[in-house]
Amino acid sequence: MKDFFSILVVDDEPNNFDVIETFLYQENYQLFYAQNGQKAISSLAKFQPDVILMDVMMPEMDGLQACKLIKSNSLWQSVPIIIVTALTSKEDLAKCLAAGADDFISKPINALELRARINSMLRIKCHYDQLQELLKWQKDMLNMIVHDLRNYITGMTLSADLVLNYPQIGADKRQQKLSSIIKSGQDIQEIIDSLLVMSKLESRKMILNYLPTNIYHLCNSVLEEFTNIAETKKIQLINKTFDHNLIVSVDEPIFRRIIHNLIANAIKFSPSDSQIMISASQVNNNSVKVEIADFGSGIRKEIQTKIFEKYEIGDVAQNTNQIGLGLAFCKMAIEAHGGKITVRDNYPQGAVFTVEI
Repeated sequence: MKDFFSILVVDDEPNNFDVIETFLYQENYQLFYAQNGQKAISSLAKFQPDVILMDVMMPEMDGLQACKLIKSNSLWQSVPIIIVTALTSKEDLAKCLAAGADDFISKPINALELRARINSMLRIKCHYDQLQELLKWQKDMLNMIVHDLRNYITGMTLSADLVLNYPQIGADKRQQKLSSIIKSGQDIQEIIDSLLVMSKLESRKMILNYLPTNIYHLCNSVLEEFTNIAETKKIQLINKTFDHNLIVSVDEPIFRRIIHNLIANAIKFSPSDSQIMISASQVNNNSVKVEIADFGSGIRKEIQTKIFEKYEIGDVAQNTNQIGLGLAFCKMAIEAHGGKITVRDNYPQGAVFTVEI
């Protein structure tokens, strides 16, 4: 929700603006004024109004002409226009609606009615903006998934072609390419599984199966999954959980995937010859804190909260992007458990992801 809303009042009589300003002075609105339709249109980019109050009878360009031009512009057609008119016949009101007006209010203006109609239009505008944002998220997510899947499939195809058509590459190289194909297939399966779980969590159709889980053993098990890739990058994986009998009630497969995604993310952004440390501890009788710390490039403060937003896609390190799916999944899955996830700077460098559940 915005901190304040802007309203553009279009009327050739400044006194009418003063009346509207008086009626709305207690509301969280920023008011702007234009003397006619032409000036209103030329000021749209400057004021970026959330609602327009438009008089009908004005010189140079009347309210209906201005309304038609505004609604014909894709940049501004979603801005609600309330026609302020002394016209009362059904034919005149029909002309207002035909010009693109979203609502109208009769003169003399009633303060209570004015506030009610503005609030109604603002609700519609907010819903529209949220829908547009969701559509953009979905488009970005689709592009991200297609990009990632294409990369995996291209790599698998090239590796398979090398194995099938170049027998001279030798047994070791052949085994390496086959392992690469298997790993890519597993990564694709991980993407699909995460999307399915996120969809169920979002629609509230997933029921979590809570069971007592030894968090130390779970973390060790996840770290073992990354042994090969960590050795390849010369990254040391360390479980610093002191309580080897620490138990937490979670949906074990979902929580395992949370830890898996966070470790994978840490490895992705960690340089060679570095460490990644995971630790779990009892916060109080009812909750457990798990921290994953790396010594990578870190996460800029301005995006430390944004990276957990649904389908957020951002550059965390140079030449490395599209991290939104894994962290979005973690946030949704952790919140479904009634927990929270945060990130902070690690000292002297890197990031620390904290899960409290």
